[in-house]
Amino acid sequence: MAFDYSLDFKNIDFRQHPELYRVGKGEQGVLLVEPYKSEILPYWRFKTPDIARESSVKIYEMFLDYLEKDDFVGADMARKFIQMGYTRSRRYANHKSGRKYKQNSQTSDSKKEILPYEVDPVKAESAAIFKAKWVEAKTNEKYQKLLAKHKQMYEVD
Repeated sequence: MAFDYSLDFKNIDFRQHPELYRVGKGEQGVLLVEPYKSEILPYWRFKTPDIARESSVKIYEMFLDYLEKDDFVGADMARKFIQMGYTRSRRYANHKSGRKYKQNSQTSDSKKEILPYEVDPVKAESAAIFKAKWVEAKTNEKYQKLLAKHKQMYEVD
């Protein structure tokens, strides 16, 4: 099932109501689902490889802690923050401004022009650090089992 953006995210505690959580695709909901967003976001940084390493290790530790507590929603949110560390680092590695598309109000969304790549090796290293942790998280055996269980229990069509 798709991520449900119609929920009242300001008033739902997903630790108390995991049945309302939908995995969605990629990083969907990463900045919405509480209390996890508030727990993980303070540690999410990627400016330099050292900062990215410290951040990815801390968030991965949180991921493992959520798994230890059989808290799938927390683990999935930590996985999403790690994935977002990779994608955002990669975006800044490819585009110094962090913007992928040229700003031009005259074109429609479907015809946006992609800015040229300006590869930043520092941000690329940060991206690689997060990518390694993301792969480790998404292939974790317990995570995979809890994912399947969550989908079976709550995401049945």
